[in-house]
Amino acid sequence: MGSVIEGKNIIKEFTLADIVSRILDQINVDVLEGEFVSIMGPSGSGKSTLLYLLGGLDKPTSGEILLKGKNIAIMNDEEKSIMRRRDIGFVFQFYNLIPNLNVEENILLPVLLDGKSAKNFEEELDEILHIVGLNERRKHTPRELSGGQQQRVAIARALINSPDLILADEPIGNLDSKTGTEIMELFKRINTEKKKTIIQVTHSQEAARYGNRVIQLKDGRVI
Repeated sequence: MGSVIEGKNIIKEFTLADIVSRILDQINVDVLEGEFVSIMGPSGSGKSTLLYLLGGLDKPTSGEILLKGKNIAIMNDEEKSIMRRRDIGFVFQFYNLIPNLNVEENILLPVLLDGKSAKNFEEELDEILHIVGLNERRKHTPRELSGGQQQRVAIARALINSPDLILADEPIGNLDSKTGTEIMELFKRINTEKKKTIIQVTHSQEAARYGNRVIQLKDGRVI
């Protein structure tokens, strides 16, 4: 198994009123194909910052982030946008669905933004809707769905372009415990059956157990 994503000597600093704060300090991570990794740590430890850097949503102050061997830290904005659409699927705590689009349209959004035809993804759409259990809700809008169903749409949207990597930021943080368990079971199924590499940020020990490895952060360092 090769590396899907690797961070080398990552430093992230923010400057406010001439005061420099180091959020991440010499972070080294290496996630292999097919792994399900949980990033854990207390509030303010840099978990979400690390996830956003790995996904190219933010830029490190120094260090390298290699996605399939390509250093995304030095990509320009257009290259990063293409990478995020094609190579990485994102799942956020608050779903980030478009309210006036139905389930199908929300799922297909990355395809359309990438300039592809939705008609060419009908098979993939049907398969993904089956995996996430939303076949009967495909024409519903987000306001007609429960929180758990909305998160399933977000997961389906992350899968539609068949990315190498799925990044999830507190994916069950806005859900009740029963629904959260169902969502984590779905992530585990996607990891094992679809062979997708997943990195999640979580506060939950229970959620972390669905993965096969935990990275613990404290004060911006791996411990």
